[in-house]
Amino acid sequence: MAVFTSVTLDDLAQWIKQFPLGKALALEGISSGIENSNFFLTTERGEYVLTIFENLGFEQLPFYLQLMRHLAARGIPVPDPVANDQGELVVALHGKPASVVSRLDGSSQMDPQPAHCAAVGAMLAKMHLAAHDFPLSQPNLRGLDWWVATAPKVLPYLSPDNARLLTREIDYQQAFAETGNYQRLARGPVHADLFRNNVMFVGEQLSGCFDFYFAGVDTWLFDLAVTVNDWCIDLATGELDERRVAALLAAYHAVRPFTLDDRDAWQPMLRAAALRFWLSRLYDLHLPREAELLTPHDPTHFERILRERITTPPAGLPV
Repeated sequence: MAVFTSVTLDDLAQWIKQFPLGKALALEGISSGIENSNFFLTTERGEYVLTIFENLGFEQLPFYLQLMRHLAARGIPVPDPVANDQGELVVALHGKPASVVSRLDGSSQMDPQPAHCAAVGAMLAKMHLAAHDFPLSQPNLRGLDWWVATAPKVLPYLSPDNARLLTREIDYQQAFAETGNYQRLARGPVHADLFRNNVMFVGEQLSGCFDFYFAGVDTWLFDLAVTVNDWCIDLATGELDERRVAALLAAYHAVRPFTLDDRDAWQPMLRAAALRFWLSRLYDLHLPREAELLTPHDPTHFERILRERITTPPAGLPV
């Protein structure tokens, strides 16, 4: 379990009085995630999630939490942040920024079928449209600028072949970002981390998505590519499962129709999405932070996906 900051019920006894939640009754560390300290929190008023932010500062967090509030108010099934008696969504706990949000029902679907992928595609398109008028703006902090800055830090740990792959793909993505095709893509707030473990289902019904703490303003197509690269692949090979891809893209397209620019950018965006997570996993593996118990994700998973996206053009988007 990734717990960077330990919290006990005694720690919460006074702290939680600022929220309209009653007493804290139970607290359990959450085993997934490697960026923040997360806990299931049971109070007299119900079930919540307590997050202590280990990397993000007080000045950055309003974007994420206000975005969640914005989406929840528009009917998107996301956790709703709880304000304290001063109207604040971010408060200090053990000297670090913390928040409390409502807990979603259901469980993650780790063996998704086309119907699950279709539900995710439709929700993602609705999320993009619902966030289009969100007034705050913050760049994707794990976007191209971060890739360029981080690659030199991990290159010394890589084999010559992987170092060449990383360097060439960064060059490719920098060049693509200068094209008119890229610059015409629709943009807005994106989730940027919509993996299987960040979406909940009750039976076959999608009940919500969470973990918005990589969100930022980026192209909608990048967000879609991140999602497809997790929901629609054979985990052993990284190859796309065309039935799941078709279901997810058709459902998205029915809500937010694709453009010709989307079609032409699809393969570069799938490559970009694979690069982003290969690089972040390399960074977490070779330059780890201390935690109570932390198991980094395997970087070779996204290395395989990146190589597959480079060598095998995907089926086209429905336009």
